[in-house]
Amino acid sequence: MIQNTKCECGHQNHVGTVLCESCGKPLFEDEGDTPLEMRYDGVARRSQKENPSLLDQVWNFFSSVKIAIYMIIVTLLGAALGTIYPQENTFLNFDPSTYYKETYGTLGEIYYRLGLSHTFESWWFITLLFMIGTSLVVCSLDRVLPLYRALSKQQIRKHLSFILRQKVSYNGRIGGVGETAADRPEKSGQEERAWVEQAAGLLKKQRYRVHTDGTALLAEKYRFSRWGPYINHIGLIIFLMAVLMRSIPGWHMDQHIAFPEGQTVKIPDTPYYLKNEKFTIEYYSEQEMSKDFREKQQAVPKIYETRAVLYRCTADCSETGKEPKLEEVHRQNIIVNEPLEYKGFMAYQFDFKESPMLISVKPTLKNKKTGEAYGTIDLSMSRPQDSYEAGPYTLKLKAYFPDFGLDDKGTPMTNSNEPKMPAFIFSVTGPDLKPQGEPFLYFPRQIDKESFQQDKINGALADKLDLSVNSMADVQFSEYISYLNIRIDRAMPYVWIGSAISMIGLIMGFYWHHRRIWLRIDNGKLALGAHTNKNWYGIRQEVAQFLLKSGIPVDSKSLEAGEVK
Repeated sequence: MIQNTKCECGHQNHVGTVLCESCGKPLFEDEGDTPLEMRYDGVARRSQKENPSLLDQVWNFFSSVKIAIYMIIVTLLGAALGTIYPQENTFLNFDPSTYYKETYGTLGEIYYRLGLSHTFESWWFITLLFMIGTSLVVCSLDRVLPLYRALSKQQIRKHLSFILRQKVSYNGRIGGVGETAADRPEKSGQEERAWVEQAAGLLKKQRYRVHTDGTALLAEKYRFSRWGPYINHIGLIIFLMAVLMRSIPGWHMDQHIAFPEGQTVKIPDTPYYLKNEKFTIEYYSEQEMSKDFREKQQAVPKIYETRAVLYRCTADCSETGKEPKLEEVHRQNIIVNEPLEYKGFMAYQFDFKESPMLISVKPTLKNKKTGEAYGTIDLSMSRPQDSYEAGPYTLKLKAYFPDFGLDDKGTPMTNSNEPKMPAFIFSVTGPDLKPQGEPFLYFPRQIDKESFQQDKINGALADKLDLSVNSMADVQFSEYISYLNIRIDRAMPYVWIGSAISMIGLIMGFYWHHRRIWLRIDNGKLALGAHTNKNWYGIRQEVAQFLLKSGIPVDSKSLEAGEVK
C-alpha cells in the first residue's frame, strides 16, 4: 500500500514524515490535543524506512543510539579490563609468557592468555573503536540531513493546529482590534499587520531573528546550537580516527630501546638512527646523601646524560649488506625530563646500565713470520662491512656472531645480538692463497682466541697471517648502555584538533538553546506557539514578557498548558 504524504497545502512530503515540511500540519490526526513531537520537526529519517533492504538494516543498526550506547559500554569494560594488570608495552626486556604467571599467579596467566595484556593493540578493541566511529557517522547523517531540510525550509505562516499544539502556546484576542474583523473590515487587516510589526520589534530586542508574512510571524534565535551535537560528533570522529591512525607503522611509537655508548642504533619503522656518542653520570657525594643511603653505602645517581646525535637515512636504508647513508639532523644532550625533540620524534632518558661492551676494533693484518704489516681494518661490532682491504689481501665477511657459541651439533651460532663474545669468519684471498679464498676465524678478544683455539681452527693460514691489534688505542669499549624511551605520535595533533572541535560542539549545545516563536492573527484572534530544545521555563518567561509588552497580560504557567484567554 502506497502511503499518501501530500498535505492539504499542496506540499508533497517524503514517506514517513509526521508533520508537513511546509505548513507543519500533522499528517496523522491521532494525537488529540497533546503537544506535537517536534524532534527534527517531524521530518522522515532513513532509519524509519518501511520494508528496509539489507543495506538499510545495516544503516538502522549503526544509526541506533541504543546500539551505540551498548558499544560504548562494552568498549569501556574492555578498557577497564586492560588496566587490571600492567600492559606489555610498559615493561623493558621481559618475557610476557612467564612474567604474568610468575608475578600474578594463575589469574595473571589467564589474563595473558586471553590477550588482555595488550588490550589496546588487540583486534577486537580496535574493531570496537571502528564500530563506534561508524555509528557516529551514520547517526549524524541520519539526523542532521532531515534537521537541515526542516530548518532551511521553514514556512512563516504555519497551520493553526501546528501552532496551538506546541508545548508553549496561547490562543486569544489581541488588544486594539475590534470585536470581529467583519465589523471593521477596512481597518482590521491594517491593525493586525501593525500589531505584528510591533511584535516583531519587541522580539528583535530579545535578539530574535524575525520574519513576517502579513499577519503571520516567525521569530527564531540560537539556531546554530542545534548543530552542536553534530559538531561534537565530528570532533569525536576525528579523535577516533587519530587513535586508529596510531596503528599505522611510523605514526605511533612508545618503546624502550638500548643504546650502547658509541654505537648508532636504528629506530624501528622510522628513517631515523640515533647514536649515543657519550654517556656520563654524576653521583651524589656522601655529604649530599641522606643517612639511610650512607648507611647502606649505596651510590645514588645525581644526574645522568646521553650525548645523542639523530641521523636520517637518505639511501640504502632497507638494503641488507649495505652501509646506510646517514645525514645528521639534530644533536642534543638528553637528561631526565629534558628529552630530545625533533619534528615529533622524542627520546626520553629512561634508565642506564653499567655494562662494558666492545664497540669496534682496528686490527692489523701481518705476516706471521716476517712481521710485515699489510694494513689495518676497522671492524664494527654493530654493522661490519662486507669486505675489507689490507694491502694485497682481501677479507670478505662470510659470517658474524655477536655472541659466539656452539649448538649441540657443534655448529657455530650466536646466543644474543649483543657483542659479548664477537667472532668473525672471513674468506681471505691474496698472494700464496687459493683463488677461491681460505676461511679465517677471528676473535677480537684475546680470551676468546685462547678459549676457542683460534690458531688451531685456522690451521696453515694461521702460520702465514696474523690479525691482531697493536695497542689498546685500537680498541673502543662502551662502559654504559643508555636506555631511552622513544616516542613518536604523529596522530596527537589530530587528537587535540578532534578534542577541541568536540568541546566547541558541547559548548554550543549546553550554553545556547534554539528557540522559535510562531504566531498568526486571523480575524483579530491571536494564535501563538513556541518551541525550544532546552529550558522550557526560560521560553515561557520570554513569551509571557513579550505578550505583556504587547498589551496581553498572561500568567507564564498557563502558557505551557495552552489555556485559552
